[in-house]
Amino acid sequence: DPDKKTEVVLLACGSFNPITNMHLRLFELAKDYFHETGKYKVIKGIISPVGDAYKKKGLISANHRVAMAKLATKNSDWVEVDDWESSQSEWLETLKVLRYNHQKLLSPEPTNSLQNAIPLTKPGRKRKQEPNRHDPIKKKNQSTDIKSVTQVKLLCGSDMLESFGIPNLWKVEDITEILENHGLVCISRPGHNVQKFIYESDLLWRHKNNIHLVEEWITNDISSTKIRRALRRGQSIRYLVPDEVQAYIEKNDLYSPESEDRNAGVVLAPLQKYASDSKN
Repeated sequence: DPDKKTEVVLLACGSFNPITNMHLRLFELAKDYFHETGKYKVIKGIISPVGDAYKKKGLISANHRVAMAKLATKNSDWVEVDDWESSQSEWLETLKVLRYNHQKLLSPEPTNSLQNAIPLTKPGRKRKQEPNRHDPIKKKNQSTDIKSVTQVKLLCGSDMLESFGIPNLWKVEDITEILENHGLVCISRPGHNVQKFIYESDLLWRHKNNIHLVEEWITNDISSTKIRRALRRGQSIRYLVPDEVQAYIEKNDLYSPESEDRNAGVVLAPLQKYASDSKN
């Protein structure tokens, strides 16, 4: 019964500097995986490029990265680009982007304020309730009945999952809420033992049922870093990124030794923020 299937929105956060065919494949792999379980229906994919305030080395301006992502998804009937995160003046935690997109599903009127990105489980409440088990009495008159069970899951590669282990890059509470209220879909490349990484983390192990691991059998080792390196060396990147993205990069002369030195020596936004938090 298709009505019984849980609707899923896949959200990918990251630099997309530039977007590559590998990023686009992640969505296709995750969608196939969910549909093959027979329990889920993927209704949308969202690409949310990080803002410039993230301060990653070599990160070119967000308007270019968003423009390339839009060109790359122009022909997709289900993956789209959301520039809300990239248009914020400060760096936003991934959890806030998840909350924002979940909120947007619940109230389709566009709300561009952070106040609406409230936690799904209010911190004061005991966390015994599952996020989707609301009071059944309220359900009857809720027009968003079906929508309210739509899950927004974070789509990532194994490197993002493993970055949970880097001190001061993520807040433990954020990882917990991502796993409890949303869930992760991790596409793993060969040579990354993600299962072992989950096994070795008590936090991830506790929530392992909300971590979907997808094996990538048609391996694709394209990365944005390698694309930028090829461009700096004047080498071709054709068939590694969509043609429109390649044309855009050439037209705007985007990646160079100079652009790669942007933010050199600057501490990454989360590390700045959380390191100072732990000192206070």
